[in-house]
Amino acid sequence: MESHKQLQNELQLLEKKITTASSNCKKLISSLHQMQQKSATNLIQYLALRNQDIRALQDELHHAGLSSLASSESHVLKQVQSIRQRLGATLSEKELSDLDYYSAQNTLNVFTGDLFGLKKDPSIPHIMVTLDTTFAENIPVIKKLIEAGMNVARINCAHGDEKNWLALIEAVHNATVKSGSACKIYMDIAGPKMRVDLPGKGKEDGKLKVSLGMEILLVEPGTEVKHQQAAIACYEIGVFNNLKEGERIIIDDGKFEGLVIKKNKKQFLKITRVPAQKSLIKKDKGLNLPDTHINVPALTKEDLKSIPFIAKHADLVGCSFLRDPADLKLIRKAFKKYKKKPKLILKIETPDAVINLPSLLIEAMKDESYGVMIARGDLAVEIGFERLSEIQDEILWICEAAHAPVIWATQVLETFSKSGIATRSEVTDAAHAAKAECVMLNKGDYIIDTIKLLKKILNKSTGHRQKKRYSMRPLNIAAHFFNQPKSGQKKLLVEHVKIVETAS
Repeated sequence: MESHKQLQNELQLLEKKITTASSNCKKLISSLHQMQQKSATNLIQYLALRNQDIRALQDELHHAGLSSLASSESHVLKQVQSIRQRLGATLSEKELSDLDYYSAQNTLNVFTGDLFGLKKDPSIPHIMVTLDTTFAENIPVIKKLIEAGMNVARINCAHGDEKNWLALIEAVHNATVKSGSACKIYMDIAGPKMRVDLPGKGKEDGKLKVSLGMEILLVEPGTEVKHQQAAIACYEIGVFNNLKEGERIIIDDGKFEGLVIKKNKKQFLKITRVPAQKSLIKKDKGLNLPDTHINVPALTKEDLKSIPFIAKHADLVGCSFLRDPADLKLIRKAFKKYKKKPKLILKIETPDAVINLPSLLIEAMKDESYGVMIARGDLAVEIGFERLSEIQDEILWICEAAHAPVIWATQVLETFSKSGIATRSEVTDAAHAAKAECVMLNKGDYIIDTIKLLKKILNKSTGHRQKKRYSMRPLNIAAHFFNQPKSGQKKLLVEHVKIVETAS
C-alpha cells in the first residue's frame, strides 16, 4: 500500500506538470483552428511529459500491473488520470479530461480521411505512389495502380513541367472514373535545388572521377572555371557562402562525403569517403550540408511560378525543405489568394525540421487539417543513417500526440519495385510503416506487385502495432520546445512558454 501511495503522489505531481504546461499555452492554443485546439493541448502535455525521465516510474507502474504510459501519446492527461483513479484517487468530472483513447483515435481518423480520402481496407494505411512522367500516356497502368490499392497519386514538381503534370492529373481522373475508386492528387513543391553542377573538369560528360583525399574547388553557379580544374557548384545561388571550415558536404545520398577546407581565400571539399566502385560524382545528384545553416528561402522563383497550377489541381501539397515555422508561413501566404487551397503536408527532411517539429505542427494547426511526411531520404543523409530509426520513431510519437496523419516515405520496398525481388531488411522496414497513416512507394517496373506485397505486409503488421511497449527517456525535441533557443537561432513560435515545474 505504501508503494501505491508513492505512485499516487508521483502521478499527481506529473499531472500537475503537464496541465501547467498546457495552461501556460492557453493564448497560443486559442489562436489555432478550432478543430485543432484539443490536439494542440494534448501535444503540449505530451511534450511536457517527455521533457523528463520517467523510466523508473514506468517500471513501478508496470510492476503494479498498471499502464506504464507507453501508449499514451494521443491522450496523455486522460491516461495519467485513469491510472490515478485505479490507485484510488477521486477526481471530479470537471477535472477529468474528455480526450480519451477512443476520441483521440476518432480525431486522427477524421483528419486522415480528410487528407487521403476513403479506402477499401480500413485496417491498413493509405498508399501513395509516385507517378512516372510516362504514365500520362498510359491510363490502363494508372487504373491498375488504383485497383491494386493506390489512394494517392504523387507528382514530384522537381521533374517535368505543367504540361506533363496536367496530362498526369487528367490520366488519374480518367482512371478513377474507369476503376470506380477515388484517388487524391499530391504535388511536391520542388524547393531549393540542392544539386551538383560540374563547371570544370567533367563538365562535358557530367561526371567527375574522385578519390580519397582529393581537394575539389567549391564555386558559385556561373563561375568560370579552368577546363582541368576539379570543381563543384550548387545550383542554388549563395549556398556555399554559408560554409565554414570543417563542415561536411554529402553527395549522392551519402555515397560521397568531404570536409570543407579553406586555402588562399578559396573553399575546397576534401573527399573523406567514396564508394568502393564507380567513384564518379555525377551532375544533378543530391547535395546535403548537414552542419551548415543555410539561409535560403523555402520557396524558389520556380516554385512561385508553379503555385497557381498546384493550387488549382492538387488536393495535397508537399512543403519541401522546411526548417522552422517561418518557412511554413511563407508557403501558406503563397497560397492565400487562391480560392482552392490544397492541404499542407510538412516534409520533415532536415535536422532543423526535426528539432523544430512541435513548433511546425503548432503553426500547421492554424489550418483545419494537415499532414506530415517523414522524408527519410534526405533526412537519413542529414542526421546520419545510424540515427534514422530513433528519429523516425520520435517523429511518429510527436505526430500521434498532435493527431497529425503521417506519411512514411522513401525507399519502401524499393528493391522489389525495381527488380521484383525483396530484401529481408526492406520487408522489415515496410512492416514498420504500419505505424503511419499513409505509405509512399516510388515508381518501378514491378510497382503493381509492390503494392500487393505491401498490403500483405501491412495486414500482418497492423495486428501487432498496439503491442509495443516503449521506455520514455527524455526527448531532445521536447526539451528544445520548452527551452530558449541558442543564440543565433531563430526564435521558436512558442518561445514565450515557461514551465513552472521542470524535471530536475
